[in-house]
Amino acid sequence: MNYFRTAILLAGMTALFMGVGFLLGGQTGMMMALLVAAGMNVFSYWNSDRMVLSMYGAREVDRASAPDFYTMVEALAARAELPMPRVYIIENPQPNAFATGRNPENAAVAATTGLLNSLSREEVAGVMAHELAHIKHYDTLTMTITATLAGAISMLANFAMFFGGGRNNNNPFGVVGTIAMMILAPLAAMVVQMAVSRSREYVADRTGAQICGQPLWLASALAKIANAAHAIPNMPAEHNPATAHMFIINPLSGERMDSLFSTHPATENRIAALQALAQEMGVTGAAASAGAWGGADRGPAARPSSNVWGRSGAGSGASRRGPWG
Repeated sequence: MNYFRTAILLAGMTALFMGVGFLLGGQTGMMMALLVAAGMNVFSYWNSDRMVLSMYGAREVDRASAPDFYTMVEALAARAELPMPRVYIIENPQPNAFATGRNPENAAVAATTGLLNSLSREEVAGVMAHELAHIKHYDTLTMTITATLAGAISMLANFAMFFGGGRNNNNPFGVVGTIAMMILAPLAAMVVQMAVSRSREYVADRTGAQICGQPLWLASALAKIANAAHAIPNMPAEHNPATAHMFIINPLSGERMDSLFSTHPATENRIAALQALAQEMGVTGAAASAGAWGGADRGPAARPSSNVWGRSGAGSGASRRGPWG
């Protein structure tokens, strides 16, 4: 089903790309757009993850450079029965995270320094479990390719002002068609992105909560991230809005301008669903706050002073509920 959904999404993006080409150059423009789209689909399949990570200046870390964070992802991946993904950290004050890669064998997870420095370990575990759920469901292939093609469609639409307005071009709809295309093409690309985004987040929330064993860890993390994301700008995301749907929470400062076109479900609805799941699983608030380390949720202030949790935090006395039990 995931492969079929990806194929439909790619077909829709390709058709939209061809439509923009037709408005810019008639049948010739449409054929050229088809060739470009085919090449981009192939390129995106193999390289879109690297492109997205590069956009955000993500640096890969390992057990030596970020032992606590790396060990956490490793333990969660084992619980999810997934291969160990590549682990990245993004120097960005906004707390957020995303996953990317064409399949579980070639996947990567990335978290911002804002996430690692402002959330408790339990909350970070909930977030990374959510991202691993995207990998498990092959959502990352859909997200990365869609981001690449949506960005290309928006860029092609912007070219219309230079190549689409003259009398001698092949645009069958003239200046009116060009102006309409400049406005509607990026909007249509956004609609295609949203086709699977909202339901995908609910499924990843549920699966991620099951992976880490504590739905309330993720619920607490979502509340904190949503509040901070509206106050702390993410400039790379603002410059590359087509990638916004990849993050666990919309990173754009104008996210609340129009909820109809939001790439993410309302955070309060996601939290309510996780709270309901916690009741189903018999997880109480007290049990969730105890955390994987057997004590109260200590928050970032109790972390080691070294960079990005310089020592492993999966020490003795861990709760059996957590991924380190």
